[in-house]
Amino acid sequence: MKREIFLCAINNILSGTCLEDCKFCTQSVRYHADIERYNYKSIETIVDEAKQAKANGALGYCLVTAGKGLDDKKVEFVARAAKSIKDKVENLNLIACNGTASKEQLRYLKEHGIDSYNHNLESSERYYSTICTTHTWGERYETCQNVKEIGLQLCTGGIFGMGEEQEDRDELLKAIVSLNPDSTPLNFYHPNRALPIKTRNISREEALVIIKKARKLLGEEKLLMVAGGRELLFDGYEELMFEAGANSIVIGNYLTTPGDSPQKDRAMLERLGYTVATACHA
Repeated sequence: MKREIFLCAINNILSGTCLEDCKFCTQSVRYHADIERYNYKSIETIVDEAKQAKANGALGYCLVTAGKGLDDKKVEFVARAAKSIKDKVENLNLIACNGTASKEQLRYLKEHGIDSYNHNLESSERYYSTICTTHTWGERYETCQNVKEIGLQLCTGGIFGMGEEQEDRDELLKAIVSLNPDSTPLNFYHPNRALPIKTRNISREEALVIIKKARKLLGEEKLLMVAGGRELLFDGYEELMFEAGANSIVIGNYLTTPGDSPQKDRAMLERLGYTVATACHA
C-alpha cells in the first residue's frame, strides 16, 4: 500500500525586503530581482489564505517573512497571525519561517499557536561563505538548536544545485540529521537571471540520490519534503521522488516563484495512487 503524502502551503507574509546577501534568494534587495515586494499582509488576508490552503488539503501552513531574523515587530505580528489562524482553522500545523531567532522569541511564538519553526541550513558549513557573507552558518545551526530546546517541532533542510560539491551535499545531510528534525525540506536551486548563481548543477538522477540518502539517514517516520525546484526536476516524474523516499510536497506557489496549482498536484497524486494525509504526521 502506498503511503500518504503530507501537503504544505507557504504564505510569504512580508516579501522582498531582506538586506542580506544570500546569492540564492530573490528576496534580497541587493539583486533587484523582478518580484512582488510588500510590507506585512493583513491578518484577515492571511487567515483567508490559510482557509484556502486547508481546503486544498494542506496540513502544514508556513508563515514566512523576509529578512535575517526576528525582531520585536515581526514576533508580535507572526504571533497575532498565528492566534487568528488557530481561532478560525482547525487541524492545521502552523509553521513559522522568520530567520534567526532566540529562545525567548521562539517561546513567544509557541505560546501564541506556532507548532513548528522552519530554518534551513541551506548548505554545508564549508560551502556557506560562498553563498552568503552577511551572516554565518553557525547562526543558522544555533537557531535550529534553540527551536529544539524550547520544544517546537523543527523543520530544517537545504538547497542543492548551487555549485557545491558532493562532499558538501553529504555534509549538509549529516548536519541536518544531527539536529533530529521533525521534517526536512529538500530544495533544488531555481535559477533567476538577477541572482549571482546562474546555473543549477544538479540532475534529476542526482536529486533522487539525495532523496534516498536523506530518507535512509532520517529514518522512515520523518517527513521528507521535496519543495523548491520540484517542478523543474520532477515534472512528469513525480513518482520517482516518492519511490526514493519523499512523503511530502509544497502545494501552490513558493515564496517568489509560481508553483503548480493545488488541483494539478492533487490530480497527480490520485493518478499515482497516493492519498493525501489527513493528520499532522505522516
